[in-house]
Amino acid sequence: MSDILRTFVYNQHPARVTFGRGSIARVGEEADKLGLKRVIVLSTPPQAAAAEQVSKQLADRRTHTFSGAVMHTPVEVTEAALTLVREHRADGLVAFGGGSTIGLSRALALRTDLPQIAIPTTYAGSEMTPILGEAAAGRKVTLRSPKVLPEVVIYDVDLTMSLPPSLSATSGINAIAHAVEALYAEDRNPVVDHLALDAIAAMSGALPRISADSLDQGARTEALYGAWLCGMCLGSVGMALHHKLCHALGGAFDLPHAETHTVILPHALAYNASAVPDVIARLKTVLAADNPSHALFELAGRVGAPRSLEALGMPIEGIEKATNLVLSSPYANPRQPERDSIRRLLHRAYSGLPPVSD
Repeated sequence: MSDILRTFVYNQHPARVTFGRGSIARVGEEADKLGLKRVIVLSTPPQAAAAEQVSKQLADRRTHTFSGAVMHTPVEVTEAALTLVREHRADGLVAFGGGSTIGLSRALALRTDLPQIAIPTTYAGSEMTPILGEAAAGRKVTLRSPKVLPEVVIYDVDLTMSLPPSLSATSGINAIAHAVEALYAEDRNPVVDHLALDAIAAMSGALPRISADSLDQGARTEALYGAWLCGMCLGSVGMALHHKLCHALGGAFDLPHAETHTVILPHALAYNASAVPDVIARLKTVLAADNPSHALFELAGRVGAPRSLEALGMPIEGIEKATNLVLSSPYANPRQPERDSIRRLLHRAYSGLPPVSD
């Protein structure tokens, strides 16, 4: 019997999930199940028109839209949305969009305990987690609370068909990062291991097909399925070095969320490789590669995703600051974070060099 089967804890989070093409048509029915009468529909500015269409599907209710969601869930944006929620005495939230919008909805739910319907249009996966990251004063802080979990998640493949291949790539690799890190999380368990491996296989297989043909419905379906599983992984176990690095970089330098995860993932995996040989062995099989960290680096290149922090706008002098942030409050990790090694990791990630096992 393997050690992981001897003793473990598995947390299953409640959520109603509806998956399939055209499932957004059920948003009114789902709102009825929750008894919602006064709904705030949330989106980012570019998706304001689409959010208005969602409002029309809730026409028998009093609806208002807030289209100011932005990356990293800044507290000041949450406070602006909260004013609207209180002004209209909203009894529910509908989040239409990617991680930025769903993050705003979750931040509002934390403060109000209002029920949420999440309608993801990317592969972020955060809708399946009790984790909220908020930016304030140049730092991104994360917390866990069951209050931020949406009551309903609607996965409509049709809503992802227009997601540009470039955004599909970074969103998808961001999702893969959740599953990869779940395999060596401090509180890993066999249930999440199976979910993670299935998720990585689905997403890594779908992304090159989407890059070649963004209208490939089969690939889009597999990617959205993989994103769902990746989110479940992130929501069920803790985070480690990869997420700590990304949170430090995103909060300190306002780097784009999914792109930062895409750049960091191969390097974080390579850093931990010597400490988790069993995970590396399983990833070799799933990714059909002798070196999983290199395979993920090459996947990013194959689908046209950025592979350097420099390309994301990070200043090279920020490496020392990021190193200090990681070491000041590290997450549990299978290999102890070491200053020189973390600095070297960040230098390679900054320059877009392939990952190495330090």
